[in-house]
Amino acid sequence: MPISKQDLSFMQRALTLAERGRGRTSPNPMVGAVIVRDGHIIGEGYHQEVGGPHAEPNAIRAAGTRTRGSTMYVTLEPCSHHGRTPPCADAIIEAGISRVMVAMTDPDKRVTGAGIERMREADITVGVGLLEAETRHLNRSYIHHRQTGEPFTLLKMAQTLDGRIATKTGHSQWITGEEARRHGHQLRSEADAVLVGIGTVLADNPQLTVRHVEGRQPRRIILDSGARTPISSHILNAEAPTTVCVTDAAPQDRIKSLLDAGAEMLVLPTDSDNHIDLNALKRELGAQQILTLMIEGGSQITTAFLKARAVDQITCFIAPLIMGAGLEVVGNLDTTDVSQAIRLHKTKIEQLGNDFLLTGQPIYAPPITTSPHHHITTY
Repeated sequence: MPISKQDLSFMQRALTLAERGRGRTSPNPMVGAVIVRDGHIIGEGYHQEVGGPHAEPNAIRAAGTRTRGSTMYVTLEPCSHHGRTPPCADAIIEAGISRVMVAMTDPDKRVTGAGIERMREADITVGVGLLEAETRHLNRSYIHHRQTGEPFTLLKMAQTLDGRIATKTGHSQWITGEEARRHGHQLRSEADAVLVGIGTVLADNPQLTVRHVEGRQPRRIILDSGARTPISSHILNAEAPTTVCVTDAAPQDRIKSLLDAGAEMLVLPTDSDNHIDLNALKRELGAQQILTLMIEGGSQITTAFLKARAVDQITCFIAPLIMGAGLEVVGNLDTTDVSQAIRLHKTKIEQLGNDFLLTGQPIYAPPITTSPHHHITTY
């Protein structure tokens, strides 16, 4: 199917619309749709929030009675099954739209190819693949979850230029400036869950809530195999749901106290060293429709997830400070040769006030140990 500059422009507009749903559509994807007739946009829409109408019916509603013979540009294959809303493919057919440009097929097994097939059976011309790479990047958490059953895991770090997250006395507020902290809260608002270890809870008593920007409150997840979380902890306030992950060795009276304080408890299996099994954790979170999991530390948890090769993206805030002796952001990864180091690709650097933000995807070297187990050893 021939692709014109107008096609690219209208699909780019659909992508821009889809972006507006960021942080509000999970566990659904972000989707935008534009309807064009005679070279002019007659209707557009996006998926605004989970449970609400999808992008396609929103665009059709905006176009009114002018849809017959028009072209729709939509960033994801229209659904063909009944979920929270009726099938979008049926709405397109009923609207008399004659041509549909789809950025990418839906990886959800309930949809994949079925929506496109239904439209083609209705004699609608369907093209697939326009701005697919950009759409995949936008919905990388959704795609990862549908393909693996596990959340897309983002590791967030904030460090000095020499790789410290606290002084040797444990003081850490504030390493980065206000603009970087605000950006960190924006990332937090876009995640389904944020995770820290019991060490961070005991040392810092964090709230783990979204405060400096508007947005939803993610679930707070604490790795606490022994149920040591104090009842007075900020993470047990009512501002956001909290899950405390323990093992079956945790004292029952402590579990009951945390339940009474409003926490949800998740009992997970252990690995060969009697520590929480990270793979079991990610499978369970995926089953709970957690699409994006953000790891917020501390150092031991950061190290554990990197050793487990359980991180899909790294976001590192770097302050132009040199602290010297102090708590390092990453601990021992058993690296004995530079070739064993974790490297980042698809990197991007931007400046936030006086700080810098580096993002990238980790590339893990071949395994450096014959042990099949990866362990968290300090919580």
